[in-house]
Amino acid sequence: MNYWNSWHRLKCACFSLVVLSSCQENTSSVYTSDGRPEQEQSTTALDSVPQTPIGSLGASFPDSIHGNPLLPELEQTLRDQGLVNVQELDPSIRVSLAYSTTDNFLKTDVYGDLARCYLQPEVARMLVKASSCIQMKDSAFRLIVFDGVRPLSVQRKMWDIVKGTQQQQYVAAPTGGGGMHNYGCAVDLGLYHVDSGVVDMGTPFDFFGELAQPRYEVKFVQEGKLTQEHLDHRRALRACMIQAGFSGILNEWWHFNAFPKEIVRHNYTIIQ
Repeated sequence: MNYWNSWHRLKCACFSLVVLSSCQENTSSVYTSDGRPEQEQSTTALDSVPQTPIGSLGASFPDSIHGNPLLPELEQTLRDQGLVNVQELDPSIRVSLAYSTTDNFLKTDVYGDLARCYLQPEVARMLVKASSCIQMKDSAFRLIVFDGVRPLSVQRKMWDIVKGTQQQQYVAAPTGGGGMHNYGCAVDLGLYHVDSGVVDMGTPFDFFGELAQPRYEVKFVQEGKLTQEHLDHRRALRACMIQAGFSGILNEWWHFNAFPKEIVRHNYTIIQ
């Protein structure tokens, strides 16, 4: 009986050793199509993942998983107040914030590190509809945003720069309830062509003269001060923005409001 028990225990031990050896061989013998062990291939593939492009979803989150630095203070403040980066919803929308540079009528950078366009979520979704509309008209065209939300803190900076000058008429005072930009419910934008860049609309953004005013466009085309192509581009932009729910204004071809002033002030809080 003792002999039988000893022999049985030896048999079980040998069987376990064979199973363990088989598992180890199977684990180390899994290879990819290019001849590398699967574990090695996975590590290499992880190291070769390209950087997430600016404008995509992962690029906006300030965490160590994505390897992104902390967001600029102003941008984090906008997110904390419930605004969204429009490029997270539609990466095809181009953004070139004029007031994050000195290339604007103020000749001053008032946004600092802010490089992305933020809007109220509902307004951002409307802009995505306009973006889809313009690309259906011509697949080579994109929207390009020059200004989105303008926090009241930035509005005060702009007012301090123009106060007492001829430019004062172009900047709303940071009192009396604020403008549509201050709520994240207005956007300034133009058209962008994927091959040739920013589309010529007859005047630059922030050109404060009659040539930029939609109410005079037909007259200026007849007088040769605007071309038919300028007018076509402006009309295409307006048509898509209106189809998406925006409304334009009479004196700036680039400015569009999402809602009437009364509705904005009733439904939204001014952005600080």
